[in-house]
Amino acid sequence: MSQPPQPPQQPPRPEDTPPGFGAPKEPPAPGFGAPQEPPAGGFGAATPPPPAGPPNTPPPAGPPAYGYPQAPAQQPGYGYPQTPPAQPGYGYPGQPPTQPAQAGYGYPGQPAQAGYGYPGQPPTQPMQPQYGVPGAPGPGGQPGGKKPSTQLTIIIAAVVAVALIVGGGIWYASGKDDGKNSAQGDTGGAKGDGGSATGGGGKEKAPANTAARVLFQTPQPKVTDLTSVHGSWLTDKVYVKAGVKEIVGYDPAKGTQLWKLPLTGNVCEASTHTSADGKTAFAFESQDGGSKYASCTEVAGLDLNTGKLLWQADIKGANGDRKTRFDEITVGAGTVAAGGLDGGAAWDLTTGKELWKPTTTADQCKDVGYGGGDALVAVRKCGDYDKPTINVQPLDPKSGQPISTYKMMPGIDYAHIVSTKPLVLAADVGESAGDGSGISDFFSVDDKTGKLLARIPAPGDKYSADCDSTSVEKCTMVVAGGGKLYVPTEEHENAVSGSSGSLGRTNEILAFDLTTGQAVPGKADAGDGYTMFPLRMDGTNVIAYKNAPYDKGTQVVSIDGASLKSTVLLENPADRSVRDAITSFSGKYADILYGNGRLYLGAQLLSKPYSTTDSEKKFLFMATGTG
Repeated sequence: MSQPPQPPQQPPRPEDTPPGFGAPKEPPAPGFGAPQEPPAGGFGAATPPPPAGPPNTPPPAGPPAYGYPQAPAQQPGYGYPQTPPAQPGYGYPGQPPTQPAQAGYGYPGQPAQAGYGYPGQPPTQPMQPQYGVPGAPGPGGQPGGKKPSTQLTIIIAAVVAVALIVGGGIWYASGKDDGKNSAQGDTGGAKGDGGSATGGGGKEKAPANTAARVLFQTPQPKVTDLTSVHGSWLTDKVYVKAGVKEIVGYDPAKGTQLWKLPLTGNVCEASTHTSADGKTAFAFESQDGGSKYASCTEVAGLDLNTGKLLWQADIKGANGDRKTRFDEITVGAGTVAAGGLDGGAAWDLTTGKELWKPTTTADQCKDVGYGGGDALVAVRKCGDYDKPTINVQPLDPKSGQPISTYKMMPGIDYAHIVSTKPLVLAADVGESAGDGSGISDFFSVDDKTGKLLARIPAPGDKYSADCDSTSVEKCTMVVAGGGKLYVPTEEHENAVSGSSGSLGRTNEILAFDLTTGQAVPGKADAGDGYTMFPLRMDGTNVIAYKNAPYDKGTQVVSIDGASLKSTVLLENPADRSVRDAITSFSGKYADILYGNGRLYLGAQLLSKPYSTTDSEKKFLFMATGTG
């Protein structure tokens, strides 16, 4: 949102320091959602071990944005909490201690947290980390401990990114399609809305035969370093994927190229949201001020159906001598909004008209990022780096003026937007999550009044949703819609497992009422040997992705929003070659889109192959489908 141009003294800008090109914002660690395949027939694919910690240690807190240099150590940028443990929340009266009722794993009892209606929780013994459980302690130590230093985080992230990308599988399957089916429009985003396979006016329908086959795939292009290829979109006419200095549109059923848009740099940020007429926005690199290091400064609008570049823009910083770098970009209610170190900027999606530019007020307030979709919501940070105040403001998408304001409670240095309609936020209160997920609690807010409706505790040892610690809108494995919040539990032993030979690992997706914050009765079980997480809303139902045991194929299911019963929409082949290909795309750090019986898996980062054989295991994207 626009403010009077009174920029204060900014912290030293690190543009001339090599930014560590390619260091990912979200390090591709083997996170929850990556089906694992064992060597020589064991369970799970061989996964490169993390640099420290127990097996399958979760990714450390995310480093700064792609290609974005670090802020000075004494003034850590948006995304690294420095405040002491949270005090009782803003506007939350103290409650007398009560003993919460015991409940089954992850359901439905809500662990107490400081704040409205939640008394302080007595110390409990944390769960022991399990192999493959993303909530295990990170390199920084036990849950609740200090996170690793910023520089150590970047080093670990880069190493893990290379290891994960190199660890992909090889496959040779192919298939044909009669081209009669077409993908549903606006089905690609994790926060999209639509219908269901089980009723309720949904778009996605279960086919008579849910068995899928490989439709098409594209090998990884040649790269010499870690390279960003963020961006995948799906409409009823085209599947679109960012590549190396280009964006390409493909026939969604056959995979034939429909159009190609060359770019002067790689796509570094991409909105997950698409307008009803198939428009979206992205940011890409340029050589800023003659520097040899690429900088994410260029913003553009794109017509996905035609491949037409609608417009391109950049904005000079407060001193006027350098272009503003952007950490993330979104599309909300017809407006493109991007956030970065200098603040936020916005343009009209269709025309590219500048609506506002980065500003910092005299009291050190600026927009650090936005959430999009059916509405546009800003996260606004005020004050110094040690004790910031975080406000969340639904905006008029054309003027940037706030419609309402919700002030986050003390002990929160960064707010994440899970959804704008309904308005659902996530935060790590007082760094209490302890697992690097960026989430200890969810907050449901009335977007018209700024009033808190419910606070939903989500301790890291029970739930596996994740938000990039430095970003506003990059939350995965969690969705909201139809008055509910859907969160997966951590992987755990199957309590009802029968024989000793059972795989015995599973998880569930639970639902919470956004008005009361209470758990909704029932749960969606992944099944013995399966684990699952939500991809997006489909009307009042949820589209979820299921990882499979070693002898089964991964699945896409629809979860009925009322009964929480699952309906299989697609099941991939169990062939070793296909499973290997699918496991090369980490569920947490890949673009996963589903529409009308087709599943699309796309890479976000590429790395240089170690050998010719290794290059054969790398793919830019692949698609499977039924029918």
